[in-house]
Amino acid sequence: MTHTRTAIVVGGGIAGPVAALALRRAGIEATVHEAYTTTADGVGGALGIAPNGRAALGLVGLDRIGTPMNAIVLQNHKGRTITEIRQPAQFSWRADLYRRLYDLALQQGVEVHHGHELVDVRESGSGIRAVFADGSTSEEADVLIGADGLRSTVRRLIDPQAPEPRYSGLLGFGARVEGAGLPPTGDRMYMAFGRRAFFGYQTFEDGSGVWFANLPHAYRTWQQARQTSNEQWLHRLAEAFAEDTLPALDLLRLTPPEDLITTGPMEDLPHVPHWHRGRMVLVGDSAHATSPSSGQGASLAAESAVELARALRDLPHPQAFAAYEHARRARVERVIAQGARTNSGKAAGPVGRVVRDALLPLFARLATPEKMAWQYDHRISWDAPVAA
Repeated sequence: MTHTRTAIVVGGGIAGPVAALALRRAGIEATVHEAYTTTADGVGGALGIAPNGRAALGLVGLDRIGTPMNAIVLQNHKGRTITEIRQPAQFSWRADLYRRLYDLALQQGVEVHHGHELVDVRESGSGIRAVFADGSTSEEADVLIGADGLRSTVRRLIDPQAPEPRYSGLLGFGARVEGAGLPPTGDRMYMAFGRRAFFGYQTFEDGSGVWFANLPHAYRTWQQARQTSNEQWLHRLAEAFAEDTLPALDLLRLTPPEDLITTGPMEDLPHVPHWHRGRMVLVGDSAHATSPSSGQGASLAAESAVELARALRDLPHPQAFAAYEHARRARVERVIAQGARTNSGKAAGPVGRVVRDALLPLFARLATPEKMAWQYDHRISWDAPVAA
């Protein structure tokens, strides 16, 4: 029987609803509190859901989502294929995954409150209360879970000296296009190391397509990136790919400025010293944000939410938090480090590009399914008891 009966989940993005659903399965009543006054429909770019992430999402009741992407074809700036990496995943837009999780949470009876910006907590021996910016407080709960992202308020409350996100030097962009005019790529995502930027795309049987780009840039905040208009960004991206033999220019021309998605700076959190304190604990990007280059952000968030729920199901919260962190820290920090190495290749200078391109064949030989199994074959046994 669980020692924890109720939980406050701060953050209604991806990790928050997954955590609430997993807690509910564990017999713990959870409510989600989101700072934004509206839902996040239509917000965010593309993401990959790896097999390990799909398995974790399946444990909370979310079935298959997105478009199959069973291989990545790596190319150089001339469009020459370096290697094809068999890497089964699902390509999804963040907004689609968000809506599926949001609806599922409501269907399962999870209460979601909007306009609740957390500013403080009040902890006692018997529980914890969340204090919101409008002066209201939630009902007391046994634990509070911070699923509030890269710039987590809960992380700061746990540790005022907690690190800030680290900028990779890359800005992210993407879009859906109609009438791409390119042969379908099937279940393959093509990714190319251009001379000045990184480009990825996938095209489908109906003529549509999706693309994303990572552009080295000095901007360090999303607000700075938004000061440049979409028209200007499309022009800058076209300049970045002008010397490459890639379909980037064709797909950029087909992208109306209003359809451009600017995801802003690509950031990560290499190491968060303290994941929990008292009755508070972190999950998802608030604890272990990995760069989008890893392709594992949503998947790791789902895994951690499920592992935390299992631990709280079987142990009192102090032991549960420690067991959860022990089960997750080494794995997620290894993925974060790998994503950072990928970013360094995308942002390489003139000399670095030469070294990178020379080493790509070696990387291809190392990135076999067997070598990557530690990431993709990870599975959580829901029924297995969690030991302190």
